[in-house]
Amino acid sequence: MYHILLSRDFDLEGIEREAQAGKRPRHVIWNLSQTLGATVHVPTNDPLTLFDWLCSKIIGQPEQWALARRLVSQLTEHDTVFCLGEDVGFALAILCKFKGKRPKLAVSVMAPYRRRVRRLLKFFRLGDQIDLFAVNTQIKATYIRDYLQLSGERIYQQPEQTDIRFFNPGAAQPKTRPLVVSAGLEQRDYQTLAAATQALDVDVKICAVSPNASAKTKVAFPKVMPDNMASRHYDWSEFLQLYRDADVVVVSLLWNNYSAGLTTLIEAMACRRPVVMTRTPGLADELINLGLVTGVEAGDAAGLQHAITHLLEHPEVAAQQAEAAYARILSEHTSEYYVESMIAQLQQLGNVPQPESFAAPLPA
Repeated sequence: MYHILLSRDFDLEGIEREAQAGKRPRHVIWNLSQTLGATVHVPTNDPLTLFDWLCSKIIGQPEQWALARRLVSQLTEHDTVFCLGEDVGFALAILCKFKGKRPKLAVSVMAPYRRRVRRLLKFFRLGDQIDLFAVNTQIKATYIRDYLQLSGERIYQQPEQTDIRFFNPGAAQPKTRPLVVSAGLEQRDYQTLAAATQALDVDVKICAVSPNASAKTKVAFPKVMPDNMASRHYDWSEFLQLYRDADVVVVSLLWNNYSAGLTTLIEAMACRRPVVMTRTPGLADELINLGLVTGVEAGDAAGLQHAITHLLEHPEVAAQQAEAAYARILSEHTSEYYVESMIAQLQQLGNVPQPESFAAPLPA
């Protein structure tokens, strides 16, 4: 059997109902679980013990250890498990190590070079416990391969994805001056964006929301918001229209090496909007080098201003860039592409027939 472990609770069925009503994008894990026939497990409702609290000092939350502790007694070598995050994934892998027999195990790892992650990988010899490491950049794939001395077949670079049934090109609403749009909270540098745009004849609108944000999330806002900049929460339909209204989408980041900002990048590309993004290792750097995204250096307000101005003053360049980026989305970054690619990987682990793929119609 297939199992999917989430690091935190999601109402996947509720999300799917809203998505079918056109109120929000689909969740790719719902699509994956339905196509695989997988059981989805979330870290809720399992009784917590002192053991769970103590283990959470190693990694993760007590609820994740409680989930892993329950499942480790149920899973067999005939099961295949995909863990969405090193927190819940490492918890299960460590407990399986002491059980002896274990399921086939795939774990998505966001930050393999963090000190705690590195230490756990080596101390518990998790390279022997985890059959497939899933990462979202080639840099991370190379790091894990070299650090654990694994073969390339043990590491899978997952494609970034978005739901093109929801995020797709559409008509812009009338406006009195050009609109610069940005979104997200993790590692965002709105201070540099404000410095770059405060003297320009543009409006800047920010959707400063992230489902993964926490008290430790790093974000830089200007001490005083410029008159032409506004930040607020947008519901999904407003957020989609915000992308469609944008003349330029900017993903301005504090320097980081774990690929922050890619969700906003992919959504904007799917809406066929030109994007300016801080150059960071991974997909952003790749798309910048291909000319699909305009790149700037971290903290470079003058460079960011120049990039925005260039696209606004040369709409034919902006349109060409946006069209080429949109073609890339349709070929490599749809939810369907992600699901089919992930199923192929899990099918190899489980050595069972691959389920029928499902295909969504591309937007017109």
